[in-house]
Amino acid sequence: MEGKGAYNVHSALQAAGGALAVPWLEEAARRIPVDLTERPLVIADYGSSQGKNSLAPLRAAISALRARSSRDRPLLIFHTDLPANDFSELFRLLEDDPNSYLQGEQCVFSYAAGRSFYRQLFAKDTVDLGWSSYAALWLSQIPTRIPDHFYIPCSGGAVRVEFDQQAAADWKLFLSLRATELRPGGRLVVVLPSLEEDGSTVWREIMDDANAVLSEMVALGTITAEERQSMTMANCPRRQKDLLAPFLLTGEFERLVVERCGTSIAPDLAWMEYERDSDAASLARKRALFFRVTFVPSLLPALAPTRSAEDKIMFADRLQVGLQHRLEGHPAPVAQLVGTIVVVKQAGVESRRQPA
Repeated sequence: MEGKGAYNVHSALQAAGGALAVPWLEEAARRIPVDLTERPLVIADYGSSQGKNSLAPLRAAISALRARSSRDRPLLIFHTDLPANDFSELFRLLEDDPNSYLQGEQCVFSYAAGRSFYRQLFAKDTVDLGWSSYAALWLSQIPTRIPDHFYIPCSGGAVRVEFDQQAAADWKLFLSLRATELRPGGRLVVVLPSLEEDGSTVWREIMDDANAVLSEMVALGTITAEERQSMTMANCPRRQKDLLAPFLLTGEFERLVVERCGTSIAPDLAWMEYERDSDAASLARKRALFFRVTFVPSLLPALAPTRSAEDKIMFADRLQVGLQHRLEGHPAPVAQLVGTIVVVKQAGVESRRQPA
């Protein structure tokens, strides 16, 4: 994600999708076991980015837990993301933003872990509540290139099959790691963009426009054909059946059981504004900035190692401007399909045994 707070400013689409799952997170917080000890309760935010979109969900979870325990009971909040994430912006936000979940709380403590969630991040049986919004769609690796495109849902044939296999393996890995970290009875809430059952996506038009701009940049010599062909985003939205697949055989996976799963359509606030003011340029600018802060950082590694920082900024600028110009010509709503799943960790045999 683009640093210096840019993602926080231009990620309203992600925030709208994540907001749909907040009631599910509150319910999960009401259902996790809360014993009578004073041990800290642990909440993990898997894929926090720069933090803005985590504030409201975590504030809601904290409120639900406070209703069940003393306000003096410590709550430990861990934000995790890749090492390159702008954690400084996250901590600035937690300290200064009036909507920070730290406001008015004396026993809530925030930490960060700069590590991929495709590795174990916490000790066994230590996380009470997990939350992941718009992060679990990113794959651990890119298995192959996509001919003439960069976006996985725009691929087909054997290439799409290879990405689907990678996505399935990564989802199982993500779940198995969280199963290790969760306490028995702990819950994990995951919300992310969803695909239609046929694998299509509402993002196709925007991605095709961005792809056309990249082709124009090759023709103009802004980037090389090799750089363009190396651009593939490890971004793979999942269908509801993909989320449920690991649980189909026996009803559970690594001691995790599905408590709830569903899809819904998130509101498109930018489109609502367009319907009021008919400002196509403003709508296109918002869409292009969303694309820049969310996806362009995943395209930059394809640029030659000899490229300077100025070259990379120029690439991002030109892609943003070109995309904005194209989008302005055909304003359209984004009926963003969002999937949410809640899983609970079952007690193991050893946890059910009573002491002699």
